[in-house]
Amino acid sequence: MLARPEQFFAERFGLTSSLMERVLGPSLIGRVDHADLYLEYRVNEELTLEEGAVKKASRHVSQGAGVRALSGERTGYAHTDDLALPNLEEAVRQARAIAEGAGASAVVPLGAGTPHDLYTLAEPPLATDIGRKVELLQRIDAAARRSDPRVKQVIASLGSEDLVVLIATPSGWSVGDVRPLTRLNVTVIAEEGDKREIGSFGGGGRVPFDFYLEDERWQRFAQEAARQAVLKLGAVDAPAGTMTVVLGPGWPGILLHEAVGHGLEGDFNRKATSAFAGRLGQRVASELVTVIDDGTIANRRGSLNVDDEGVPTARNVLIENGILRGYMQDRLNARLMDVAPTGNGRRESYAHPPMPRMTNTFMLAGPDDPADIIRSVSRGLYAVNFGGGQVDITSGKFVFSASEAYLIEDGRVTAPVKGATLIGNGPDALTRVSRVGHDLKLDEGVGTCGKDGQSVPVGVGLPTVRIDGMTVGGTQV
Repeated sequence: MLARPEQFFAERFGLTSSLMERVLGPSLIGRVDHADLYLEYRVNEELTLEEGAVKKASRHVSQGAGVRALSGERTGYAHTDDLALPNLEEAVRQARAIAEGAGASAVVPLGAGTPHDLYTLAEPPLATDIGRKVELLQRIDAAARRSDPRVKQVIASLGSEDLVVLIATPSGWSVGDVRPLTRLNVTVIAEEGDKREIGSFGGGGRVPFDFYLEDERWQRFAQEAARQAVLKLGAVDAPAGTMTVVLGPGWPGILLHEAVGHGLEGDFNRKATSAFAGRLGQRVASELVTVIDDGTIANRRGSLNVDDEGVPTARNVLIENGILRGYMQDRLNARLMDVAPTGNGRRESYAHPPMPRMTNTFMLAGPDDPADIIRSVSRGLYAVNFGGGQVDITSGKFVFSASEAYLIEDGRVTAPVKGATLIGNGPDALTRVSRVGHDLKLDEGVGTCGKDGQSVPVGVGLPTVRIDGMTVGGTQV
């Protein structure tokens, strides 16, 4: 992939900056509040090893452009998968037609800002020889099977992507980005008697293929997936009722992401459909809670040099010592709420308009020793990993299933449990945080967030956290 998106699109498709300015300018300047052109060229590769053999090997190339015109609260959006000039001109006409008639004024010139350089790689993961990738998957398969005789099936997959984007406006401003991404997943099925359980583990980010070879990280992935599957074979039914819950560090931050993070996105708050709407400057959480969304962490899955509107990403403080400080914004909602965009305008692809989305969202570390937090609980649940979950943005109510959890009895972690769900309300749960550990950890790099039919890569993080009086759903009282 080329290091300069402007050069890439000019050489491959003839889309020079002057040409894009001519396509956008005459049709949009003076007619709408804001307009932009989003160009995308994406290459995906996926390898899957199952039952010791490569069951899937694919490479997919896609390209396209999306034209957006904003007028008042109205968004006109049109896209095409053909980057020929007539198709771009038609997309501009369609987007303008949708947006017109809503009190348009003039296109606002954009400040370029300073893009980051968070993931320039000597060798993008897509460029690595496919033979090395297949060999890695075979080594993972063997390592998982060696870890325990109860392991009966192993599925290992490696996905890699290169994405080139360029965002341009009628005023002649443009900014681009080249985004590598890779993710390794390991799924293990263990059997004992008539019991059959599944464990999974994985990770990645905007990193090279050799990331998985460092310190034999791949081996830890294989062993962890096998450990989870075997552990579940001996799990007991989870208790039900109101109890103290301790969330482990890292991936349990997904609960923070879903139960709280979405409610802090600008569009929900502008429309007053979030439980956090109109509460800036108010206490919304325990004073131990500080929540950050940071798209500037090098090589992380949720990080971006610029967002999908060309705004440099930032470290945004959402909640500080329990006080609500801000929301995540794209350009549209920032303009309508009379605030600055925060670098959170994201889209799944050229076929989708941007909207406020999270990048890497986490809670800052606190003062406590994680072991002391466990010892402080006489009876409760220690949740280490989560599977699926649901949240209602308006009310903040959530339900999450714990894929790995344990009983806490007399200050000690004891039996693994199955069937545990956490039920609560996001804003209320934040007020019940009574202890926060000093062990902040970001997830391994597997998060994908869905919103309004769009999926984007994200990161989450959490230190060990004690939450009092949570409702746990289980199978016995």
